[in-house]
Amino acid sequence: MRKFKKVYVEITNICNLNCSFCPKTKRKPMEMSLEFFDEVLSKIKPYTNYIYMHVMGEPLRHSNIEKLLDCCADKEIFANITTNGTLIKDVGEKIKDKPALRQINISLHSFEGEKEEYFQQYVENIFSFTRGIQKQGRVIICLRLWNLNAEGTDSKNKIIKEKLEKEFNLKEDIEDGVTDRNGIKLAHNIYLQQEERFVWPKNGNQEIFTRGKCFGLKTHIGILCDGSVVPCCIDSEGSMILGNIKENSLEEILSTKRAEGIKEGFRQSKVVEHFCRTCGFRHNV
Repeated sequence: MRKFKKVYVEITNICNLNCSFCPKTKRKPMEMSLEFFDEVLSKIKPYTNYIYMHVMGEPLRHSNIEKLLDCCADKEIFANITTNGTLIKDVGEKIKDKPALRQINISLHSFEGEKEEYFQQYVENIFSFTRGIQKQGRVIICLRLWNLNAEGTDSKNKIIKEKLEKEFNLKEDIEDGVTDRNGIKLAHNIYLQQEERFVWPKNGNQEIFTRGKCFGLKTHIGILCDGSVVPCCIDSEGSMILGNIKENSLEEILSTKRAEGIKEGFRQSKVVEHFCRTCGFRHNV
């Protein structure tokens, strides 16, 4: 039995954009080395078959992204990548044929603040990449517009949807609105997800929950690029560090008093950590 459905492995916390919706990070800028990444995979292999190359940062910016995927293949671990898509033209060819690559999530809303001329080329680069992926029929592409809100969406959403309708020969217009987990199917293994804009939790924010449950430490954990292990993918600053995988085994880290306290709290629908009490990305009782 595998303990986690997935483990988030932050291969870099450095990004090439400055998106308004992103909480940024005050941690030291760094890129996980190939050697350390291989070590991380060895330590998490007994716990999962899937990693997500993301917490903070832009994974396609990693200088050895293709070699990281080769490491995954060697360990028989499948990789999902979440990217802003701006580097897809330069990096796409290096990764699209890698056997370990299972899914690419592209955050189309990352470009909502950019100039029109760059935006148009950005969309075309992504479409060019998806055409190549379509021919393979193996890798899943999830296009994301996670910027819905009460005041209305960015004007570029309409442009993107019109381009999607034309690109994939859709018979009906794509409507605004939150989609289910699978999103709208555009073509074989290509989907569009629409979600409300997410407000990131952080220590110091007002507590909004004291009761509830979460999938953190149940279906997934996160490993930051310095090796710090955190309960979930939303702990972008390492507010709830449980230990460091450089120094201890994952079994030891998951058995710490803090980790056990968080898990037991959620089993009783109690939110133990202040950070968790500021997070709306949970399943409330």
